[in-house]
Amino acid sequence: MFDYFLYGIFPFVALAVAITGGLLRYYWDRFTFSSQSSQFLESRQLFWGSVPWHYGVVTLLVGHLIGLLAPAWVAAFNGVPLRLYVLEATALGLGLLSLFGVLALLTRRAVSPRIRAVTTPMDLILLVLLLGQVVLGVYTAVFQRWGSWWYLSNAVPYLVSLVQLNPQIQYATTLPLPTQLHIIGAFLLTAIFPFTRLVHMLTVPITYLWRPYQTVIWNWRP
Repeated sequence: MFDYFLYGIFPFVALAVAITGGLLRYYWDRFTFSSQSSQFLESRQLFWGSVPWHYGVVTLLVGHLIGLLAPAWVAAFNGVPLRLYVLEATALGLGLLSLFGVLALLTRRAVSPRIRAVTTPMDLILLVLLLGQVVLGVYTAVFQRWGSWWYLSNAVPYLVSLVQLNPQIQYATTLPLPTQLHIIGAFLLTAIFPFTRLVHMLTVPITYLWRPYQTVIWNWRP
């Protein structure tokens, strides 16, 4: 019963909370719908954290999405051993890059007094959860080898069953415990998404295309 809650009910609860929370925040607290940049307070460590983090995690997320949308193509690609080795090594490298980035971001929040002053509890919760996700992902890549194969045979059918509103939890419950925690962590991040700075991913400044131009006047003394 508990397994069914984790893998059959909680994903839909997380999605509902994310959608509802996102809409409420957008309509009632729209001016916080940003990443709340702290670059002007400290930029050096931000660079070494943000750049590796974004390059690593975005590429990994795209890889997960490709496996979900085109499993037959990924299976055919993995049919050649050399390509499988390259894919696994690349995924591990991207995971380590993401790990370096999130550790740098967390360290920056901890050691810089100016950054600590503007750090919210949700910032810390988010970074800790992201760190856990990356650690679990790297652990899986190292100790649960050939993830791009069993991702197609277990994770993809499970995720497809969720889309079809017919959860087949056996695909998830038969995975190793670290991988199960990785899946649950993804749902948890989905649930808290609209309440964190990650919400800036949904903001696209397309209104700049049609809004009236702004006149900026510098008021300074010679």
